[in-house]
Amino acid sequence: MKTLVLGSTSPFRKTILEKLKLPFHCAQPNIDETEKEDESPKALVERLAIEKAKAVRAEYPNAIIIGSDQVAICEGEILGKPHNFDNAVVQLSKFSGKSITFYTGLCVYDSEQDKAIALVEPFTVHFNQLSQEDIANYLNAEQPYNCAGSFKSEGLGICLFNKLEGDDPNTLIGLPLIKLVELLKQQGIDVLAEQSKLAV
Repeated sequence: MKTLVLGSTSPFRKTILEKLKLPFHCAQPNIDETEKEDESPKALVERLAIEKAKAVRAEYPNAIIIGSDQVAICEGEILGKPHNFDNAVVQLSKFSGKSITFYTGLCVYDSEQDKAIALVEPFTVHFNQLSQEDIANYLNAEQPYNCAGSFKSEGLGICLFNKLEGDDPNTLIGLPLIKLVELLKQQGIDVLAEQSKLAV
């Protein structure tokens, strides 16, 4: 099997990829993540996923490299990180009773062949009606000020939702694993076949 590389230093993506039980390296892609003028959220995350995968090619010239990027959208607006309590209150108050769609761009790149396969996976979160007390209690408990949208779905953020809608809950945390397995297979890595070899 070619060397497998996660083009990300996100601990969440690393934890998700570990579920496949394949050996892999992590590399930090240094790219400009600024959106282009008139670029749709889907186009943005697909482009950035590809750029992140290709950004570590020099370090790993003969590898399968995974790139991923994610944005969250509420009523057409891209959500940023709140950075503090007050901004987070504003964000969560706005989400009360509404839905947020996450778009996760995923790229699997063969750096030797210079062949990239990419897609965008959506996932929607439907919020409960949130009181100011709910919001303050949540923020004090989890302090998700570095998370786009002011919540951690893998933690207590789940208490804010009434429904999750999508094919793969891993998508919400940042890496659509079901689709990743498909793309890895297209690039020559069959996860189950590799597991079978590792087990012998």
